[in-house]
Amino acid sequence: MPRIAGVDIPTDKRTVVALTYIYGIGSALSQNILKTLGIDENMRVKDLTEEQLSALGSHIEKNYITEGQLRRQEAQNIARLKNIACYRGVRHRVGLPVRGQRTRTNARTRKGRRKTVAGKKGVKEIG
Repeated sequence: MPRIAGVDIPTDKRTVVALTYIYGIGSALSQNILKTLGIDENMRVKDLTEEQLSALGSHIEKNYITEGQLRRQEAQNIARLKNIACYRGVRHRVGLPVRGQRTRTNARTRKGRRKTVAGKKGVKEIG
């Protein structure tokens, strides 16, 4: 398996798809990179020459932020929002949706499993 940007990319897949295994490179960016380097996107990774693989690696390293550096940058951005205590930072800190989604229903991915709260006693049960 060839390594590009510190990631083993699969050899049996098309080059366009294989590049998306790198964190920070999606399908549109993958197509753009291959078009820039003049590599056929339908070509399999195992059919690429060593020169093409090295050109891919150097182009990605030089022009794009990927993998660990990108993850670190995103974590720093979120930490900055939390430190300045802006609305988005508070939502990140509390673990609620950040981008304006409703929370009365849904939002289970951010809020986690339901926590059941005991109901209030009725008037007849008290007296």
